[in-house]
Order: sequence, then structure tokens, then C-alpha cells
Amino acid sequence: MEFRTTVDISKRIPPVGYQDNILLMGSCFAEGIGKLLIEHKFCCNVNPFGILYNPSSISTALKQIMNNREYNENDLFYHLSNYHSYMHHGSFSASTTTACLSNINARLNNSHLQLPKLTYLFITFGTAWIYTQKNNHNIVSNCHKVAAKEFIRSRLTVQEIVTEYKGLIEQLLATNPVVKLLFTVSPIRHIKDGLHQNQLSKSTLLLAIDELQKLFPEHVFYFPSYEIVMDELRDYRFYADDMLHPSNMTIQYIWERLTETLFSKETKTILKEYESIHRDINHKPFYPDSEEYKRFLEQLVLKINQLKEKYPNFDVENELQICLTRLKK
Repeated sequence: MEFRTTVDISKRIPPVGYQDNILLMGSCFAEGIGKLLIEHKFCCNVNPFGILYNPSSISTALKQIMNNREYNENDLFYHLSNYHSYMHHGSFSASTTTACLSNINARLNNSHLQLPKLTYLFITFGTAWIYTQKNNHNIVSNCHKVAAKEFIRSRLTVQEIVTEYKGLIEQLLATNPVVKLLFTVSPIRHIKDGLHQNQLSKSTLLLAIDELQKLFPEHVFYFPSYEIVMDELRDYRFYADDMLHPSNMTIQYIWERLTETLFSKETKTILKEYESIHRDINHKPFYPDSEEYKRFLEQLVLKINQLKEKYPNFDVENELQICLTRLKK
């Protein structure tokens, strides 16, 4: 007897492998999945502008990466003892313009240099609601606690998102025809919008992605993280204490669904071997000076070297050095 509905995941999504160069852009859900990809040794660039929520800001950020935009002091503003960029998350803010610009431009330039090698672009939409500055009509990515009276709040339409991304994808494919785009909608609920308005927002995002799939069937794909949380898990125990963000257990579950459906057979094999090594390294021995633990480490070094021989491009140098350092103690 089944006590839950399992969400089907399209078999058309091209497999993800360790040979892929991946860029993740979007909400804090993208940040969570990106962190797991990095932990498992995938070649990833996660949110070079920091966390972005709305489709317009994500699109603008991607265009700036493609054009190798360079920020200067005129792009920053001073508020609450720090310099900020309206296009960037607060993690880029700093007490001096030099520090703020250095971080912004370094991430932007590195992302631009990676574009020719990019094979997979993960985009996670969080909300269709946008905030536009009254004085210049620019859509901001982050308000940085500036007074609400300085902005106009509105919701993007399906057509606005589709039009924006049609041009963006065409521009991207003109320079990199092999890149694949995997869209997701964040399961994080934006409660400040109101529950009904949040649903309207998520529906707008889902409809826009569906239209983009029709326009670019060979390049645009969808992973149903939103539906997995809403329909497959369907319980507050899968949320963090704020009852809005998915819990760590939920992120882990989505990761497992992603790996089982998107990863190639070879990738799953490498992943399984690496996870075994990762578990062994994190093992805390009762007697770290014992001969038994030294033999355990020697076997672990052997496993790491065997993995390196089988997959020379798979980077486990850090794990090897950890084991060798422990053996020398």
C-alpha cells in the first residue's frame, strides 16, 4: 500500500556528470543544492551574485556575466554602515568601496571566463514579485533594508518572463551551443507576500518555464523540486523551524531524487566510491594512536589512490593529504 504520491521526473533531462562544468543561479535553494554538488566534487560555480530570487534579476546577472560587466563606485550606495550593490546579495556588502568592488568584480570576471566551458546552467526561480526603484525604474535584486517607500512592488507576468528569457537563451546559445539549462522553482514559501499571492507567484514561474521548454525543447529542462516538497513530502516536519524553508533532511531527499534520476551510471559509481571514502575520513576513532587505526588509514589511502587511477580527473587530493597527515602523527 502506497501512502504518498511519488513525483515523476522527466527522463528527457540530459544526465549530469563529473565532466560537466555547472553554473547555479537563483534562490537559497540553489545555494543548498550547489553546496551538495561542491561537497561531492562537481565542478560548480554557485551564485556569483549571491542569492537572487526573481527571474528578472537572474537574467540581468547572467547578461552581465556574458558581457563581463565591471562595477565601479557609481554602482554602489552607502546604507547602514556598509556599501552595497542593488544587484548583489548582502554577502557582497562591505565597509569600504574597495572591498565591496573587489569581491563583486572578481566573482563576475571568473564567471565570465568559465562561460565557454559551461555545459550546464541550473536556474532556480524563487518569486515572481519584483521591487523597482522609484527614482530610476531599475529592478533590484536586494533592497538591503532600504525603506519600502523607495520601491514599487509588482509581479512579473508569464509573458514578461518568457520574453526576457527567450532573448537571454538565444544570446547564450549563440556563444555556447552545447549548454543545457535546468530550471527549478524553489519550494521556499514567501510568506510575506501572503499564501495566496505566493501561490500565484509560483504558478507564474511554473507557466513561464513550461513556455520556455516549448520554445527550446533541446536545451531547456525542468526538475520538479517544488512539486517534490509540495506533493511528495507534504508535511511540516520537512520544513525548518520557520516553517518556510525546507529542512536539511528535505534538501538531502531532493538531492537523492536528483542523483537517482539525473546522474549518469558512471557518475553514480564514482559518487558511491567517493561517499565511502568521505565517510571513512569523517570516522572518529576511539584510539587514534593505535596500530589498528593506522592500518585503517593505510587502507583508506589505498582506496583513494585506486579511485585516482580509475578517474584521473576526479580531485581527491585534499582527502589524500588528510590521510597522509594523520599517518605521520
